[in-house]
Formats: sequence, structure tokens, C-alpha cells
Amino acid sequence: MSVRLVPVILSGGAGTRLWPLSREAAPKPFVTLPDGGTLLGKTAARARHLRGAGPLLTVTNRDYYFATRDVYAAAGGPPASEHYLLEPFGRNTAAAVLLAALWCRAHTGEDVPMVVLPADHLIHDVESFAAAVEAALGPARNGSLVTFGIVPARPETGFGYIECEPGGEVERVTRFVEKPPLALAEQYVLSGRHLWNSGMFCFTPRAIIDAFRTHAPGVVEAVLPVWGALPPNGTMQEIDATLFAAAPDISLDYAVMEKAAGSSPPVVTVRARFDWSDVGSWQAISELVPADELGNRGQGQRIAIDTRDTFIHAEDRVVAAVGVRDLVIVDTPDATLVAHRDQLQRVKEVVGELKARGHEAYKLHRTVARPWGAYTVLQEGPGFKIKRIEVKPGASLSLQMHHRRSEHWVVVDGVADVTRGDERYTVRRNESTFIPVETRHRLANSGTAPLVMIEVQCGDYVGEDDIVRFDDVYGRVTSQAR
Repeated sequence: MSVRLVPVILSGGAGTRLWPLSREAAPKPFVTLPDGGTLLGKTAARARHLRGAGPLLTVTNRDYYFATRDVYAAAGGPPASEHYLLEPFGRNTAAAVLLAALWCRAHTGEDVPMVVLPADHLIHDVESFAAAVEAALGPARNGSLVTFGIVPARPETGFGYIECEPGGEVERVTRFVEKPPLALAEQYVLSGRHLWNSGMFCFTPRAIIDAFRTHAPGVVEAVLPVWGALPPNGTMQEIDATLFAAAPDISLDYAVMEKAAGSSPPVVTVRARFDWSDVGSWQAISELVPADELGNRGQGQRIAIDTRDTFIHAEDRVVAAVGVRDLVIVDTPDATLVAHRDQLQRVKEVVGELKARGHEAYKLHRTVARPWGAYTVLQEGPGFKIKRIEVKPGASLSLQMHHRRSEHWVVVDGVADVTRGDERYTVRRNESTFIPVETRHRLANSGTAPLVMIEVQCGDYVGEDDIVRFDDVYGRVTSQAR
């Protein structure tokens, strides 16, 4: 089957309004939903479902690469071909889309439409979504910049709007409106001429590159050197941090779409018939779970007594609510959120406060996934930290050193292959070893079963950034993530 389109997934962002489930190191696309899936996995599944879809191109942060591969595999196996452009840090969607367009032009041609899909949207009606993409392909091949507009279900001040000329399934866009006040949003819902801007697009590489040249030449000037410096081959291409820092931090809407509306070639929108949510708040998450007769919803072990319209997310312990109304309670192993439903948009302020205090809970969960496995912080106090570490079969940590802490390792299950200075030896179940401060060391698992061990760190500083990396099979030598 010939390639009719190229799906492009944009995956990033911290999802601060979904804290404490969403953290900077494990953002919204990776959050486990009530049905056990993830937004990223569901987006990849929709992309695979599109007829004639070519290689799946994902633009994401370098730190999310291995987790993304795991999600894709869990969501139904890898596509026929998958490729990654890995950002060292976020620069919003304009630079990401332009790089994706340059990649598509080089690999599938400048006239094969690309379908740009944010990784954090939820769409249940996959068939209607595929039909909307089919409707977008014709205008895209004719040079239009195509958006997907969602018929507003309510006045919403948190979304951007598309104003269009009503005329059927595909309508000409006259302008974009950013997050209007409530009174204006109410008028938009009644007008029939305004749709929510979903942030999904369809266009050819030729059309969008030309639009960038016309409306955002500064983005083109900054991104072309980034493109020229990419490694020439491979399915994973890392973006040069120094060059990428020059790219403007601006969205595709601001850089191109708003300026192109009303001009030629036209910007058009497909009036979507599918359900859509950006799952941008705990209210949206709660609506994914059926309510009981009192309007209460939730997950996990929870008790609600004389409680109404309250959502409870309980992970590893019982959460009880007594005599409360209209609350969202989210309990995780290392953080608990209690918020009134009317204040859910302010959850991001909690993340800002944690950052200001230097608390790692804005970034990391107690259990942190790594390409080699995962670690869980069991306890931490002044001068010490205790972790449970699990290493996948055949995996290894980097060859590393710590300036301010020593480590004691006790193997609970499996066999550890240890490098300590010039020594190489094995540590078996119910055995232990000691890694002195400022000693090069490496932990590996050459067996066929997971390696589980307890690590006790001791020192005047036990932060995750006390690490010097000398060699790493995952290419993280310059990274500060373990």
C-alpha cells in the first residue's frame, strides 16, 4: 500500500493541572487512565488506524524516548516504521512542526499530507476520527492548511476558538480567537460559527513550510540549522541543544495559523463529528469514571460517607471522605491533592510552589521509570535515602560516580553484576556490597529474570543530580537523569 499520509505525534508538556499523577519526568501523555491505557498509547493506536498511514514520526523530549517506545509496544506493538526527533528541551509547537515537515519532505515527499496529533488528546470514536482525516486529505493536497474544529459542548474559557464560514463538513476559517472571557464564549456556543480549536492539523510539507516562510521567517531561520545538524541516519535523531536554543518558543497557532487565516491558500477546518477531550484537568479525568447515585466517582480503595459529587483517586491505601461535597481527592504514594471542583484550574499553582521550594515532587514520582528498569524511594531523611531498584533482564545502569554519597546494595532477587573501580564481581540473593563515595561503579543484570535490590545511600547530599556519568548504553552520558 502506498503512503497516503504521515502521522506526526507531538509529545511533551508537564500537564501541571493533573498533578500529582502527572509530573515533569512523567507528564500527562504517560498518565494511566481509568481503563488502564495512556493518552500517548491511544494516540498511537489512532494513528496506526488511519488508512495508508506511512511511518509514525514522534517529536518528543530526549528523556521520554524509552518510555515512549514502551508505551507504543504496550498499545499494540510497533508500527511498520517509527522515527523520533528528540528535543533537548521544549520550544513549543512551531519549531517541532517545522522540523517534522522537513523530515516528511525528505522521507516521503513534499506533497504527501502529514497529520499532526498532540499526544494528550482522548478520542473514543476512532472511526469518526479516521473519517475526519479522510475529509482533510483533499483540501490538504490542494495546498490548504487544515485544522480540526470541535463543536463546543459548553462555554469554555480555557480553549481557543476557530471562527469559520459555515458551509458543510469543511469550512473556511476567518480567524482564530484565543481563550475568550465567559460572556464571549457563551456567544460563540450559540453562534454556530465558532468551534473549539483542537490543536490537530493536516497539511503537506510544501504548504506548511511555505506558510512558515511567509508568516514566521524567524522560525525558519532558526530551525534550518537545527535540521542541517541532525544525524543523517537512524530511527532516533537527537536535536543539537545549542542550535535549538535559538528557535523561538512559540506555538504553531501564533506563528502561522492565526496569520494565515483569511489569506491564500486558505486555512480550512473539518467540523469534527467525533468526541474529543484534551483531558486537561481532574474534572476531565473524573468524567471518565461512572458516577454512583450521589454523584461520587473514583478509583481504588475508597469510602464515601455522607459525601456527594466527589472524586477520589486512591492508589495504595484506603482513602475515606466523610461529610464533604464537590471535592477532588488524589492520593499517590508521595503526594496528596485535595481541591474544590471550582478551583481545579489552580492545581498548576501547586507545581509552581513545589518548584520554588526545590521539592522534587513537581518532577518525580516515588517510583521513577528508567530505560533499564525503575527505582522506588522507600524512605528519605537527613543524610540518607533508601531505594528499591529493579533492573530488567539484560539491562545495565551507566558507569557512574557520586561525589557526595556512598551506596550499600543488598540483592533481594536475581544476580547483580557489579563493577566497582577495577573490580568486577557478582552479588547474589541475600548478599550485599558497598560502593564508596567517588568510586566509579556500574550495576547490570545479565540474567533472564529481573534483578531486585535495596540501595541505601548515605552522605551529606542524596539528590538525584549528584551523578557523573562516564559510559551509558542508552546515550545519557551528558544527562543528569540516572
